[in-house]
Amino acid sequence: MPASPSTARAINDRLALRLLQQEGPLTAGQLKQLTGLSRPSVADLVERLAAAGLIDVVGESGEQRRGPNAKLYGIVAGRAHLAALDVRTEGVSVVVSDLLGRVLAEASVPIGEETGTGPAVEQAVALVERAAKEAGVPELHTVGIGAPGLIDPATGELRDSGGLPAWHRRLVLALQERLPATRVHVENETNLAALAEQREGTARDRDTFVLLWLGHGTGAAVVLDGTLRRGASGGTGEIGFLPVPGTTVLPSALDCEGGFHSLAGSAAIVELAGRHGLTAGAEGSEPPAAGVVREAVAGAATEFLDALADRLAVGVAAVVAILDPGCLVLGGEVGQAGGEDLAARVERRVRRMSPLPTEVRASALGGGAVLRGALLTARERAQDEVFAPLPGSGTLPGQPPVTRT
Repeated sequence: MPASPSTARAINDRLALRLLQQEGPLTAGQLKQLTGLSRPSVADLVERLAAAGLIDVVGESGEQRRGPNAKLYGIVAGRAHLAALDVRTEGVSVVVSDLLGRVLAEASVPIGEETGTGPAVEQAVALVERAAKEAGVPELHTVGIGAPGLIDPATGELRDSGGLPAWHRRLVLALQERLPATRVHVENETNLAALAEQREGTARDRDTFVLLWLGHGTGAAVVLDGTLRRGASGGTGEIGFLPVPGTTVLPSALDCEGGFHSLAGSAAIVELAGRHGLTAGAEGSEPPAAGVVREAVAGAATEFLDALADRLAVGVAAVVAILDPGCLVLGGEVGQAGGEDLAARVERRVRRMSPLPTEVRASALGGGAVLRGALLTARERAQDEVFAPLPGSGTLPGQPPVTRT
C-alpha cells in the first residue's frame, strides 16, 4: 500500500534532517542529489523545515559559478540544549552542548567519600546549573548521565548496587525535581564508553566487539551485531565478579574482591607496579594505575608490563571463549595509558590461550569516553524528539536512535 502524501512528506523531512546531521550544512542541490527527490520536493521540504524552526540558512556554497552562490542550510543548533554527566565514585564531570553536540561549557567537581548524601547531590546538581548558566542556556532539553552500576532493563533506572555511593541514585531524582522540563536519562558508564569508541574511537569499523573498562574499577560492555547487550538483569559485562586464578578468595554477590577486579582494578595494578619498583605519582583526575602504566610504557618497564598483560589476558581469554567478539578494546584511563604496547602484549597472550582470533586494541578516548558517550546519547534522544513529528507532515513517530541500544 503506497504511503499517504503526509507520511511521504514526513519520511522525506526526516531523511533530510538525518543527512544534515551526518554531513553538515548542505545546499538544496546537494539534498536533491543525496535524497533522490525532485527539485520541487526538495524546495517544499526546505520550506517546511525552515517554517518549523528546524533548519536555517547558515552560509553560501563555495562553488565558483555565475550568479549568486547557493544557500547552505543547516540544523538550528540552538533549538535544544543538552548536558552530559560522568558520575564517578569520587566526583562528577559535566559538559553542556547545543543540538549539534558542540560543547558550550564544561566543568567538574570532586566529591569525597566523607561527603554526605545530601551535600553530594547538591554539589552535583549545582554543577549542572552553573555549567548551563556559563553556556548561556536558559533550559536544558535532555541530560544524559553515565554512572557505575546496573541499569534495570525494564525501567531504565540505576539499580541500588552495593559498594556505590547512595548519592548516585539520588542524583537522578534530584535533577528531575530541579529541572522538571528536562528529560533525564541514565546509562551504565562502560556501555556509554563502548558507544563512544564505536562512533568516534578505535572501534569505528566494528559491529561486534567487547570493551574492557580499566579505570578505578573494571567492567565490560558487549556489542554484538551493532547492538549493545544488557542481559536479563542489566548485568552483562560485570567482569569484576569473574572468578579467576591468582586470587586467594572467591567473589561474593556483594563484593567482587577475589574476582577479576582483584587483578585488574586500579589498586591491584598499583600494587603490582610496586613489586616491580614502580610507584604511582600524586593522584590527579585519573586513576593512579593510569599514571604508573603510562610511565612504564615510556620507560620500557618490560617486566611490569608483561606481568600486567598476563593478568589482563586471563579476563580477556574468558570473554573471548564465551563471545568470540573478534575485537577487544582496552578502554578507560588505564587502557589508553597502556596504548598499543600493552594491547599488543595482551593480544599475543590471548593468541596462545585461545584458538579464536582476536584483535586487541587500545582505547582512543580513555576516560573521556563516558562523557562523550553520554553526550552522543543525549543528542540523539533530543534530536529524535525535536525532529518528529513535524508540523504539517503527518504523525510519523521518531526513528530509533542510531545507537541501537
